[in-house]
Amino acid sequence: MKKLLYIIIPALLVMTAGCNDDLNQYPNIEETSVTVYSSPGNYLMALAKGYASFVTAGQGKGGADADLSSNNGYDYMRCYFNMQEAGTEEIGSTWIEGDNIGNLTFLTWDVNDPWVADMYYRCYYSISLCNEFLKHCTDEEIAGFTQAEQASIKTYAAEARFLRALAYFHALDLFRNIPFADENTIGSSSLPERWEAPEIFSFIETELKECSEDMSDAASCVYGHAPRAAAWMLLARLYLNAATYSAGDHWDDCMTYSQMVIDEGYELESDYARLFNADNHNRAGIGNEIIFPLVVSSTNVMSWGATTYLVCGEVDTDNGPSPSTVGVASAWSMFRVRGEIPELFDMDNDDRAMFYTDGQTQYMDNGVTDRTNGYFVTKWSNLNDDGEVSSNTTSDGVDTDFPLFRLADAYLMYAEAAARSGSNLGTALTLVNSLRSHRNAASVTESDLTATTDGIPFKFFLDERARELYWECVRRTDLIRFGCFTGSSYLWQWKGGVREGVAVDDRYNIYPIPATEISANPNLYNTDY
Repeated sequence: MKKLLYIIIPALLVMTAGCNDDLNQYPNIEETSVTVYSSPGNYLMALAKGYASFVTAGQGKGGADADLSSNNGYDYMRCYFNMQEAGTEEIGSTWIEGDNIGNLTFLTWDVNDPWVADMYYRCYYSISLCNEFLKHCTDEEIAGFTQAEQASIKTYAAEARFLRALAYFHALDLFRNIPFADENTIGSSSLPERWEAPEIFSFIETELKECSEDMSDAASCVYGHAPRAAAWMLLARLYLNAATYSAGDHWDDCMTYSQMVIDEGYELESDYARLFNADNHNRAGIGNEIIFPLVVSSTNVMSWGATTYLVCGEVDTDNGPSPSTVGVASAWSMFRVRGEIPELFDMDNDDRAMFYTDGQTQYMDNGVTDRTNGYFVTKWSNLNDDGEVSSNTTSDGVDTDFPLFRLADAYLMYAEAAARSGSNLGTALTLVNSLRSHRNAASVTESDLTATTDGIPFKFFLDERARELYWECVRRTDLIRFGCFTGSSYLWQWKGGVREGVAVDDRYNIYPIPATEISANPNLYNTDY
């Protein structure tokens, strides 16, 4: 059943951001945590808030009754999408001024950037929810419940540890050296200590290995909950980027956990477009491709961010395809794709090339705000499998879930790690060509996987991940792993704010901890800002 977890999202855990206090505080609620956690039935509702914190901005519809007092007030995934995509060649954002996104677009942000601040506090708000939940999952706390209730709560605790690890991973990837707090620090008068990236890496690694042992397998996991394969996927992604986090190479570990995901019983979807429509919950779970989605619902989890942002943002009121072709009543005229991404495709022989080109130039010669420049993306949709509009996007947002982890990514992570380590290349090639076959793309050779192209080693994977995963919040991380996000090894239009693209200072590989947080906690500092 779709969205079972999120049918009830209680007003149990509402907080207000207060610099570092979002790491060490009790929920600001009418009921106390003592009364909330006195009933085993409330644990599932409190866990639901942890899940929902990734796609909603508040307790009410569309973010009303806001969780945080912040600069923009947008939800976690809207912030994360912009942090991961806005400065790359995968997005050209029309709302440069209206959305205050120029510094992200041109890689010129500083410690006062509102999107950077919002993302930072969103990460730690989700972490704080999980910390509070886990504080009440100890053996002592749940001793008075039945054995069956205790068993359920232990599974919920494992999921909460996964969600916390996910938020910490995003914070690590975006900010590197960050403050740390867990359930044991709640109520402490001490300010959170700064942990170096390798320490955060080790914490996440240990958490994911341990929590996966108590999470559900693919066959028994209720839709909307995270299965153990979600923890394995996050481990594989952590290992794939380990060198970025000063944790050394972990190619073998990446292959190990990618293979565990592959062996779990998921299967690739042959109709690529159906992974991103309003019925994509039917493509999740065992026998399907989606491993873990963030649930969005016009009825139960209505958000102006997350996938509403993508579906409404990809169509235009004046140019491009009719908004009705993707099930949108309200077109936001926000996004196109920069010309370098369509260039990677055989446009006539790859199902993933979901671009609208009529009347549009491929490249953005006149600037990212010119809405006739750049192709439109039609990948995200609010239509169901029958081609019917799923919801009124003007008032209720979309019904499209965000597939945070897909089997296709496990294939690509395994193959890239194999190519970089020089081992299991036969398996890597089989996985890549199986994926490409499902997308109606031509097969490649082993030499393609290991080639240095345009001076970039293993560039096939940088390109293939763009073809498979564009607009799925991985591009910045991928570009950094390949040494291409900053510097001059790979240029795209308007990189650094110049039409032809220019080298960008390496400090922009890491976002700064917001100035407000630095002022509040003397344990924190930014090295290059």
